[in-house]
Amino acid sequence: MKWSENLFCQEADTGIFLIQSWTNFKQQFQSQFFPVNAEANAINILEGSSYYQGNQTVDDYLDSFLILASDARYMDPRTLVVKFHRRLKLNVQSQIATMPFRQPADTDLEAWYTAAQRIDQVRLANEVFQSTLQSTTVIPACSAPA
Repeated sequence: MKWSENLFCQEADTGIFLIQSWTNFKQQFQSQFFPVNAEANAINILEGSSYYQGNQTVDDYLDSFLILASDARYMDPRTLVVKFHRRLKLNVQSQIATMPFRQPADTDLEAWYTAAQRIDQVRLANEVFQSTLQSTTVIPACSAPA
C-alpha cells in the first residue's frame, strides 16, 4: 500500500489527522522517500557487482546511472566514464570501443552518453525494421496445360 493511502486509511479509521503541520508532513515525507544513507546506498550499488544495464534501454540505464552518480557525489569525469562504460551491455561497450571515428575520450562523459544512446537507437530501429520484414514466399508458376 502506498504511504499516502496508508495515511488516509489510518485517518479514516481513527478520525485523527496524523499530519498536524507542514513541518510534520516534511518529516514524514522525507523519512518515506529520502533514505538516510542515500550516498552510501548509491556508492554500494555503483561499486557492487550486480548493477548493469541489463535489459534496459540506454536511456533508462542512463537515467538511473545519473541519479546514482549524483547521490554518490561522484564528480570526476574519468571515474564516471569508467563506471558508465563498465556497466553497459557488452555489445554497446564493444561498438563504442571500436568506433573508427569520433571515439569518445575517457574524460568526455557527454560524448560517452551520446555514443551509447546512438548505438541503442540504431539497434532499436533495426529491431523494428527486422520485425516488419515479411518472409517472401515464392509461388511456383503454373505450367500451361498440354
